Amino acid sequence: MGSRYGGLKQMDPVGPGGETIIDYSVYDALRAGFGRLVFVIRRDIEKDFREIVGSRFEGRIAVDYVFQELDRLPAGFALPPNRKKPWGTGHAIFMAADTINEPFAVINADDFYGADSFQSLAAELNSQNSHYAMTGFVLRNTLSEFGGVARGICRTADGFLERVIEVSGIEKRGQGAAYKNGTQEMHILTGDETVSMNMWGFNPTIFDSLGEQLADFLSLNGQDEKAEFYIPSAVNTLLRGGKKQVKICNTRSSWLGVTYREDRPFVVDGIRALVRRGDYPERLWS
Repeated sequence: MGSRYGGLKQMDPVGPGGETIIDYSVYDALRAGFGRLVFVIRRDIEKDFREIVGSRFEGRIAVDYVFQELDRLPAGFALPPNRKKPWGTGHAIFMAADTINEPFAVINADDFYGADSFQSLAAELNSQNSHYAMTGFVLRNTLSEFGGVARGICRTADGFLERVIEVSGIEKRGQGAAYKNGTQEMHILTGDETVSMNMWGFNPTIFDSLGEQLADFLSLNGQDEKAEFYIPSAVNTLLRGGKKQVKICNTRSSWLGVTYREDRPFVVDGIRALVRRGDYPERLWS
């Protein structure tokens, strides 16, 4: 919804040729070997989204659109009358259950992940292992200069994820970071921690798990107007139950994103630096 940013940041141009962050994600995904694109969007932005974003790709890659509708819920559940807020990222993935039948990556539309991130995740998905995957970023490469951010700090062992711990209000402190997270005590971070930026690799077995967990979530929280069903929570549940392993695909790529409107010039400058270095052409689709 872009409440902190003040608009639909997914459509905001940041590249020298007017490219959006989504343009760079799709470009990197194509180079990494992904062959299909599914946008999960709100129905009320469909017309603008297709014209401004989707039309760029429809001649280059198979494109599908899935709508995250509030009333599309597991059997036995109805939309509460006062619910206006989307049900969260876990629900967004569940919306694609009838559309996706192959291993797939999940990304946020307003995060710039970098080419290496897509390549390492694609390699893991192509390995035909039964486990899931998550791209792990270095915390200091994901922080904003303009305020606190929420990050999923990861506990890992032997290259696999053990748990994602959601931490809010993480502020940059030199090469490290610090947060209070609802307490008065200041917690210090080195900056070397592995964090999740919601870049995941799944296969279609995730949809059954999401359906079951979404039903449990709605039973407990369905009447809460602001409660959301998040991907990391769903993954944590699978890990606790020993039902899945999640491979960490570590990347040294620097994340770029527009949490705050003041972040935008830094994203623009960061992308232009990558263009000057030769990582991207000045015009992606020319």
